[in-house]
Amino acid sequence: MRCPFCQHDDSRVLDSRVCEDGTAIRRRRQCPMCERRFTTIERMQMTVHKRNGIEEPFSRDKVIRGVRNACKGRPVTDADLALLGQRVEDGLRARGVAEIPSEEIGLAILGPLRELDSIAYLRFASVYLNYNTIEDFATEIDRLRDESSDKTKSSSRKRLSKQDEPLF
Repeated sequence: MRCPFCQHDDSRVLDSRVCEDGTAIRRRRQCPMCERRFTTIERMQMTVHKRNGIEEPFSRDKVIRGVRNACKGRPVTDADLALLGQRVEDGLRARGVAEIPSEEIGLAILGPLRELDSIAYLRFASVYLNYNTIEDFATEIDRLRDESSDKTKSSSRKRLSKQDEPLF
């Protein structure tokens, strides 16, 4: 690593630590020429391949901006969006690949967004999945209703089974 002070080509690593929830390594370095210390942060760079052939670095902020548009007027906080962005990035990094098609990022957003807010999910999915007809919306709404009723039935069964348990 080149020294930012004297531009010497080499430096010595004094300390290394994992940071940013395990997605980066912070290294404390010292230049052997000028003996000044500096810090570097290293992280795996994910590259996004867009449909038009352009490549760009992955940006969690860009994911959050895209989802924020779908969440306008919904009871979704900035903290909720930050957590969604983190979940999407963690899921993509867990795949262990450095190059990701943009379509996969959209798919990675859909699951966490569905859990966060069903209306925002429908808005995002309508653009991302290219809904062209009212039937496309109706099919997706029916799917969301089925999932919601399955969750309600499951939680009702859990409550009923707990009521059957003895109190002592």
